[in-house]
Amino acid sequence: MEESEQIVVGKGTWLDKVADAMIRREKRLGRSLNLIRVESGLGASGIPHIGSMGDAVRAYGIALALQNMGYKSELVAYSDDMDGLRKIPAGLPDWLKGHIARPVSEIPDPFGTQPSYGAHMSSLLLDGLDRAGIKYRFQSGREAYKTGKLVKQIDTILQNSEKLGKKIAEFVGQDKYISVLPYFPVCASCGRLYVAVAEKYLPEEKKVLYSCKGSRIGKSEVQGCGHKGEADITKGDGKLAWKVEFAARWQAFDIRFEAYGKDIMDSVRVNDWVCDEILGHPHPLHVKYEMFLDKSGKKISKSAGNVLTPQMWLKYGTPESILLLLFKRITGTRHVGIDDVPALMDEYDYYEDLYFGKIKEDNQAKLTKIKGIYEYINKLQPPKQPSPHALYRFLAQQASIYPDSQDKYEKVFARLVKYGMVKDKTDSIMQKIRLAANWADDFTTTEERFEVQLSENQKKAVLDLIEVLKAFENIPENPENAKNLQSKVFDTARNNGMDPKELFTLLYRMFLNSDRGPRIGNYFLDLGVQRVTETLRRYL
Repeated sequence: MEESEQIVVGKGTWLDKVADAMIRREKRLGRSLNLIRVESGLGASGIPHIGSMGDAVRAYGIALALQNMGYKSELVAYSDDMDGLRKIPAGLPDWLKGHIARPVSEIPDPFGTQPSYGAHMSSLLLDGLDRAGIKYRFQSGREAYKTGKLVKQIDTILQNSEKLGKKIAEFVGQDKYISVLPYFPVCASCGRLYVAVAEKYLPEEKKVLYSCKGSRIGKSEVQGCGHKGEADITKGDGKLAWKVEFAARWQAFDIRFEAYGKDIMDSVRVNDWVCDEILGHPHPLHVKYEMFLDKSGKKISKSAGNVLTPQMWLKYGTPESILLLLFKRITGTRHVGIDDVPALMDEYDYYEDLYFGKIKEDNQAKLTKIKGIYEYINKLQPPKQPSPHALYRFLAQQASIYPDSQDKYEKVFARLVKYGMVKDKTDSIMQKIRLAANWADDFTTTEERFEVQLSENQKKAVLDLIEVLKAFENIPENPENAKNLQSKVFDTARNNGMDPKELFTLLYRMFLNSDRGPRIGNYFLDLGVQRVTETLRRYL
């Protein structure tokens, strides 16, 4: 066996490396490996985006890698629906201002379809996970607090609040918890979080004494109502501060892995210490990932309104294309936008072709990794054979020829048969046609222009081709004319001292952003000479 083969862990992906590191760590700690739980926190205070879904999908990927190693593993999807609303996400109604600082599970659903605002936001993320085939055990934060699942942890943390306050100050320079408890009561009078200051803990009664004094939330001051009261930790009358809440969850649900974004690094450091030193439970293994940014480089966030949701993506792309985006790698900042859908759809097909040996790849390490990612995308149950493939942009262009046709999906399918791309009608090819047709409807492909730089000689060849095309205007689209046009493209290349393959590749890049495509003669006549000419002129 070659040395390079010996060092492949599992299926050779980063998911396998993390799972392997986890198992070795758990064995060192001497903990039971009967059921290994990984966790993902679901924010419930704003519209969930592709990054929020990424947390859960990647944690599920780790669970799959553990299962591949022979261990039982499950993903706990924990919804932070006890969180208070800090600001109103872009596009949501103004009346929500009256609910600032109230727990999101106590705020009416602005869309009127779920029991609460928090339930609505959680349901959007769960819908994305369900449609991607991600298996999870849902845990509502509100339910965890209300049914006493975190009482033991809250009690221990509050009894050690003095020690904790000093440690938080030492770790992150925040001295607020030296004088107040790391617990937010929900004020019994005004129903808000963050405004009531937790002043004293009564361990015998499991109650927190508080005064509703007000607080700074985001950029604004929120006035307290002045009420003095007591919060019962056994009834979920409040919640732990973020600086200690992760630790409580990790111990209560015996969590062994949770990834985190670099925006909460400080919180994770404090929580790790709380878990280890205060709760006596070794903190989970972590992986730090970079944030998702939009194409302009801004962080994708619920409040900024530049949200790319799983539902938006799934209008144009398959669940597999999302999983490819999320499983491909974990390091490095990712600029992601809806315009990535076509490339990821085609890249998944490329992975499938490599997996089934339809494309050769000499780099063994790369091939092993791609095959591994393909199997994880397919939840370790890959199909028995590849599905028929057609370039996504080609499907979108074909659909755009019949914008208002009732049977446009059938017409596009007929074109695929004609081009010899498919023989049989399958669910997967019809689904791709529908998704690409949605793309064609919403992002008009007739104006598309890709990053192609033409040399002077290539520009001359394109100008010559435009002249050649004039003879093909308004002639019937039949095999003879298509063959004739095909040979004229060959002649154009040779007349300009080009290898015909160079011109064909150039044309595919200009029309499909790809190095390959259907036979040019048929393709150009199907698209229509006028549209082909307009597209060619855009590159001059």
